[in-house]
Amino acid sequence: MRFHAKPQNTEGKAWSLVLQLIDEAAADGREKFSPGVDMPVDLWPELVTLPASIAKLTAARELELYGSHLTAIPPEIGEMSSLRRFDPYTSRRLHWFPYEITRCPELVYSRVSTRHLYGNYKHRLPFPRLPATLPASLTPRQCSVCAGPYPHAGPMERWISLWVGTDVLPLLVHACSDECIAALPPPPGDPPDGWGQRAAYVDHPHEGGRDLRQPTPEY
Repeated sequence: MRFHAKPQNTEGKAWSLVLQLIDEAAADGREKFSPGVDMPVDLWPELVTLPASIAKLTAARELELYGSHLTAIPPEIGEMSSLRRFDPYTSRRLHWFPYEITRCPELVYSRVSTRHLYGNYKHRLPFPRLPATLPASLTPRQCSVCAGPYPHAGPMERWISLWVGTDVLPLLVHACSDECIAALPPPPGDPPDGWGQRAAYVDHPHEGGRDLRQPTPEY
């Protein structure tokens, strides 16, 4: 797998409208933010990411992104402090998430098309090789782990798979040091409901690529 390279058009009608929708939702304290419902059907596919201003949505309890064409979520999602339900279901180009989503203290439910993230147990999709070349808007301003500044050389990037809501998601970490990488929580093993299949098939923080030693799921 590779990162989607299509840049977001920030001069078009879709971007202008989603900025407006965020401002309106923040002003009225809206508990559910559904940009795909509130936008004209022809503009919704033009969004490949969301603005950093989603950080304003501190009252939103639900973020609905059903059927989007998004390829990335900005790290500012971690500032949506009331978020309880995250639903990007059938957003088939959304293959990874920022580690900052783990900062949402109320997030207990998610609905993600996980087969599009990991494939199935017989055919595991590889993680894109790091370091990644991402738009500046998708790189957190500070360390994903300790919120401290990056060293002069810039952030250290790692993948880690962790429970977010009710799904195990591939999360991209931007860390300031080896100590912060070592402080990351361990990826999960078997799901708590007894399915038998490993929830995350790489059991440590890693840099992606095809040469990972991936454990075989057991049934």
